[in-house]
Parts: sequence; C-alpha cells; structure tokens
Amino acid sequence: MELGFLGQFVLLFLPFLVAVVFHEVSHGVVANFLGDPTARLAGRLTLNPLKHIDPFGTILLPLFLRLVHSPFVFGWAKPVPVNYSNLRHPKRDMFWIGAAGPAANFLLAGAAALLLKIGGPAIPSWAALLLQYLALINLVLGIFNLLPVPPLDGSRLLVGLLPVPWAVRVLRLERWGILILMGLLYFGVVERLVWPAVVWCAKGLGL
Repeated sequence: MELGFLGQFVLLFLPFLVAVVFHEVSHGVVANFLGDPTARLAGRLTLNPLKHIDPFGTILLPLFLRLVHSPFVFGWAKPVPVNYSNLRHPKRDMFWIGAAGPAANFLLAGAAALLLKIGGPAIPSWAALLLQYLALINLVLGIFNLLPVPPLDGSRLLVGLLPVPWAVRVLRLERWGILILMGLLYFGVVERLVWPAVVWCAKGLGL
C-alpha cells in the first residue's frame, strides 16, 4: 500500500499515541492500587490522550525524527505524578509502578499480533499495517523503557531491586539522566541494544 508522508506519519502516530497513553495510565493505576491517589486526583487515570500529550515529547520530537529519517524514532507522554511518600512500601512499590508501563506495552503488542493472526486476510491492508505498527511501537517503547537509565522505568526497577545504598546512587543519577540518554542515543548504543530485542520479540509474535 502506497502512502505519502502524511499518511505514513498518521499510521505511525496513532499507535504511538495509544502506546504512550496506556503506558502512563498503567503507572498511575498501579500507584493508586498501592496507596498513592495522586494521578487519580489529577485526572490522569483516563485514556483521553489530551490529558497526556506533551507537545514536545509526543508530537514535535517524533515528527522531527521522522522528517530527518532517523533510524530510531521515540517520544513520550507527560509522566503521571507519583508521590512515593504515599506508598505503603516505597522502595518495593517503585518496582511495580515502574514495571507497569512496559508490561502494558507488551500486552498491547501481544493483543495487536493476536488480532492480526485471527483476522488474517479479512483485515483491510491499512488496518493490518496499523496493527503491525501498534505491535512494533509497543515493543520498542516497552523494551526502551527497560533500560536502567533515569528517568526510564528500568531505573525504577533497579532501585526496587538494589540494596538501599546502591539504590540511592541510582536515584542521584536522575539529574544527569537525560544527558546520559541523549549520549547513548547519539552514539547508537540504544539502537544496538533495543532493536535486536525488538526483532527477537517481533519474530516470537509472528510479525
């Protein structure tokens, strides 16, 4: 199916928007379950994308990366607010809250792949492409967020697992996290780590 730039961007952007919204809502749902109602009280436990869009991270950055034909397109939604002092077991609960976002992405990827298998040739070509993008984008987002670099979710998992002295050191890296991440992206480290895992998972889902 031939698509112009706008058509390609829409077919990529819609699954991306679904992926980042489900990712953030999942963090908030688990935090609320574990005792922190901050996201719920802020009205962020909703699938309404307008509540989650970050103008730069959700729209401008992915559009720019697509325009320059970047091999690795990524972005983010507004993080849901979490007040760790409300949690019953802050260190342990940080692990589960951090894991919720990638878990939601992997579930969405699996659901999209299942719909493709069930629908088969009966699915219109544009819908099949949309489901393929939905699966792949969720795999990329889920695996990317498992990297143990603040502020990605992988750093939250690490904090939840490490002894307190080491966990504190990881948390102190938060102020430099974006710079570290940008450096890893610039030198292609993220692409070399994330993409092979995405390909392996995609093959496992039959994509």
